[in-house]
Amino acid sequence: MTFDSILKKVRTIASNTDVTGKDFLAVQVNLTGDEGGVFYVEVKDGKVNVEPYEYNDRNCAVTMKPADFNKLIDGKLDPVFAFTTGKLKVDGDIGKALEFSKLIKK
Repeated sequence: MTFDSILKKVRTIASNTDVTGKDFLAVQVNLTGDEGGVFYVEVKDGKVNVEPYEYNDRNCAVTMKPADFNKLIDGKLDPVFAFTTGKLKVDGDIGKALEFSKLIKK
């Protein structure tokens, strides 16, 4: 799966997600490898923004291979299992990373 297709998929999921009453959340996603790239997901003022840029004031950054990230958002890869097996790396607030994983699942 290409970076652009993953970004489009995350934007679609984000547009259908109700974030009413959710606190501020900013997560940068680093996808590794040839099909990799960087984007962020921000929950702010009841809206979700997904943009292909780095986010300097983020709560955390998650790093994964594109194929594993796709499995994560499809609900086929448990985020805790991915973290404990090294498929998912978190830099920053792990609690916010878990909150993020619940937010982006289809």
